[in-house]
Amino acid sequence: MKTISIITPCFNEEANVQEVYRRVRAVLAGLGRYRYEHIFIDNSSTDGTVAVLKEIAAEDTNVKVIVNARNFGHVRSPMHALCQASGDAVVGLVADLQDPPEMIADMVREWENGYSMVLGIKRTSEEKPLMFWVRQRYYRLVKRLSSIETFENFTGFGLYDRRVVDLVKSFQDPYPYFRGMIAEIGLPHKKLYYDQPARKRGITKNNFYSLYDLGMLGIINHSKVPLRLTAFAGFLGAMASFLAGFGYFLYKLLFWNRFSVGIAPLVIGIFFLGSVQLVFMGILGEYVGAIHTQVQHRPFAVELERVNFEYEPRLPAADRAPSAEDTGAVAAVAQGA
Repeated sequence: MKTISIITPCFNEEANVQEVYRRVRAVLAGLGRYRYEHIFIDNSSTDGTVAVLKEIAAEDTNVKVIVNARNFGHVRSPMHALCQASGDAVVGLVADLQDPPEMIADMVREWENGYSMVLGIKRTSEEKPLMFWVRQRYYRLVKRLSSIETFENFTGFGLYDRRVVDLVKSFQDPYPYFRGMIAEIGLPHKKLYYDQPARKRGITKNNFYSLYDLGMLGIINHSKVPLRLTAFAGFLGAMASFLAGFGYFLYKLLFWNRFSVGIAPLVIGIFFLGSVQLVFMGILGEYVGAIHTQVQHRPFAVELERVNFEYEPRLPAADRAPSAEDTGAVAAVAQGA
């Protein structure tokens, strides 16, 4: 009997984790032919998320909990959870319920049909129209700049065969862009389209900086075009400056007594070239920063504690009577809490 691993990163999702757990368990119980484990990795929440997760884990040993020592960010923490998954297939599912857990059944069926990767692709979204439009433009920009085929409106929600998971781990990237890794691997994949609902409870934890960080990560990890643009722009700027200077020189020779250049062109040119240089220095800085992150070899996350990892994955709890292990888990987690 094969095992399905579900990984759910969460941060201050006290109002959502219970429903995520119930809906995932219902889906796996409906399949009825797979053992499963549901790994929640908490990124040092400041609300009651950890307490709720421990209550769930006390009732169901298939639920495993990792509590990070601090907030390691929205990139590193999910990757740490992926590395802990033991299943023959791994499903990435966020805790805000904007990715419907019910799609897991369809993903498993496509996996059984031979697809190594089953990707959830957003067809529409109930988020703010402007934000969804910006995201679409970004995905298309990345696709144009990238040297490989990337997936538009793909957030990481999907099912991945153990072979894919092992390949992702072999990248040994300390600050990984998971969506890009999936595109880089290039194994046979199936796209499943869905309409993303609005968040029902809680607020998004993404701010401008986190979105910018992820956006730049997606570009610099898969494209050298920005670097090439700096070289081309420098060449064109030098040519334009030479032609403008030569034109001013000829005009002065022809109209020596009537033409006064003044300092305005000089000041404008200095400010223009200075701003262009700053922009391109920022682009170079992004690539240098990525190299700096790579050479540090930091771990994805440091764990404060983990719960239920001593238990083997089994059939969903709804399909069997509580065992002695379950009773022992309840007592152990309750005592630890």
